[in-house]
Amino acid sequence: MNTERDKLVAFNERVKLFAGFVNAIALGLIGFAVLRPLTDSLSNASWAAAWWAAAGLAMHGVSHYILGRIRKEVKP
Repeated sequence: MNTERDKLVAFNERVKLFAGFVNAIALGLIGFAVLRPLTDSLSNASWAAAWWAAAGLAMHGVSHYILGRIRKEVKP
């Protein structure tokens, strides 16, 4: 049994799950705070919607950064 490899696989899986979680929140922010008001009426567009869109895009970028934390197996 290779416990180091098991720990690495478990760590990488947790990283992927957390990145997916952050990305889902980002998509929810964009969808709820930006797209929903715009589908009601174009007059509902405001700077607040732009800020929420920027926050969602920033969180999407954070999820890419989190995925960069995945570790690679070092073979002897």
